[in-house]
Amino acid sequence: VEDTRELLENVQYSPSAGRFKVYLIDEVHMLSNHSFNALLKTLEEPPPHVKFLFATTEPKKLPVTILSRCLQFNLKPLAPKVIVDALTKILEKEKFSHDTESLWDIAAAADGSMRDALTLLDQGISFCEGQIRVDDIREMLGVPDKQQSFNILEAIAAKSASNALEIIEKIAETSPDFVSLLDNLLSTCHRLAIAKVLPNSIDNDLGDKEQVLKLSEQFLSEDLQLYYQMGAKARSDLQSSQDYRSAFEMLILRMIVFSPIEEANASRDTVANQKKKSKTQTKTHTKTRKKPRSQTGVPAQSILPNEPFR
Repeated sequence: VEDTRELLENVQYSPSAGRFKVYLIDEVHMLSNHSFNALLKTLEEPPPHVKFLFATTEPKKLPVTILSRCLQFNLKPLAPKVIVDALTKILEKEKFSHDTESLWDIAAAADGSMRDALTLLDQGISFCEGQIRVDDIREMLGVPDKQQSFNILEAIAAKSASNALEIIEKIAETSPDFVSLLDNLLSTCHRLAIAKVLPNSIDNDLGDKEQVLKLSEQFLSEDLQLYYQMGAKARSDLQSSQDYRSAFEMLILRMIVFSPIEEANASRDTVANQKKKSKTQTKTHTKTRKKPRSQTGVPAQSILPNEPFR
């Protein structure tokens, strides 16, 4: 409240340089109700030389009286490729060595925010001692390697439980976050499902277009939909599990063992085999039907015409 009052006292004075005095208040939803009430009068009739910029990630927490007196601009998250291009220009200008894959990881961790990306880049420069490498960046961010998800999906496509468990065992040696690994796996499944239906719509914003298109050819659309649903439902079980690795392994085994297409084909084959077997048994029974016997129980053909009955 005191800072707000001091701000309002200085609002009436014209700027010493330039045409406007611009007040930028970040995370404005954190202000108290008393501060908003103090700003209300100034917002209703601001001096001509004053501009207010309010930034917030929670616009619903702002009072209606404040929102009604402001123009709202909803900023969209930036695409990862835009962030990577901007970081590349900065590193080239500052002459820091780097690899492209590490910048993709930073862009993914920034989640569309250029400010967060620049903060992570600054931390990465200090952590990597001026040479940004993908292994060091992943260690700093604590995120799994995207290639791990592709390796697991390749094992699922091949229905190879041994390869899948071997890959998970190697991943477990680095003490990974299995929840983040599952999120990465679901994201890859989502891209594979889109590539299966609309191959031309896959972009290279994550730098994995060719790998996604190649891997999508090994799956059926129905299986990808099933795998995504299984993974989404298993995420809550994984978070509440005491052994993350075991829960993750059970999920992968379910994906490998259960396939609705194969189950349906096996069921149809079983029914067809049963019908075929039934028809074969009917024909065999017709051919081997016993000949009629006489009242004495002796076969009719064994009775000679001149021999009397006894």
